[in-house]
Amino acid sequence: MGKLTAEEQKEFERLKERMEHQPTVYGYARVSTTAQAKDGNSLEAQEEVLKAAGALMVYSDAYTGTKSDRPELNRLLDMLQEGDTLAVTKLDRIARNLTQGIELINGLNRKGVKVHVLNMGLMDDTPTGRLIRNVMLSFAEFERDTIMERTREGKRIAKSKDGYREGRPKKYSKAQIDHAVSLLRDHSYSQVVEITGISRATLVRARRCGK
Repeated sequence: MGKLTAEEQKEFERLKERMEHQPTVYGYARVSTTAQAKDGNSLEAQEEVLKAAGALMVYSDAYTGTKSDRPELNRLLDMLQEGDTLAVTKLDRIARNLTQGIELINGLNRKGVKVHVLNMGLMDDTPTGRLIRNVMLSFAEFERDTIMERTREGKRIAKSKDGYREGRPKKYSKAQIDHAVSLLRDHSYSQVVEITGISRATLVRARRCGK
C-alpha cells in the first residue's frame, strides 16, 4: 500500500475518530432571569438534574432566550457527534422560538444526535416526536409572547398615571438637588460632593439647567 496523500490522511483520521468515538450524553443549562434562580431553574439546579440523568458534562449560559448568541451552546453544538445525546431539563432551555427550535432539533437529528428533554422524553425523528416538539415549542413561544404582552400592558398602565417618567427613578429628589446647588455658592464642587454624596456631573448638570 502506497503512502497516503494529505487529503487521504485527513479522511483516515476522521474515520478513525468516528470509529473510536464513544457516544456521550451532554447536558445544557440556561438561566435568563433572577426569578429563575429562585424557582428551581437555577444553573446549579439544572446541572444537578442533568448529571443525575447521565450527563457527563454540562455546558451553561446565562442569557435570555431571545438572544441567539449563546457561546456555550454553540461550543457544545460543535462538539456533538453521531450517537451523542443532548439533554436539557426543559425544551425552552435551548429555544424559545418555534422556528429556531425546530431547525435546531431537526439539524441535530440529521447529524445523528438525539435530544433528550427530561420532562418530556427523547425527541427523535418520528412523526410522534415531531408532533410533540412542535406543540411544546409553540407553548414556549406563547408563554414568551404572553410575558411580553403583560410587560407592555404594565408600561401602558404606568404611563397613564400622574407623575410617570420614562427610565430609572431619580436617585435624589428635587429638594436635595436644590440644596446641593445652593451649597455651591459658598463651597467648591469637591466639598459639596463630599457633603451630599451627589456626583460632580449631576451638580454641574443641575446648575447648568438653573435648578
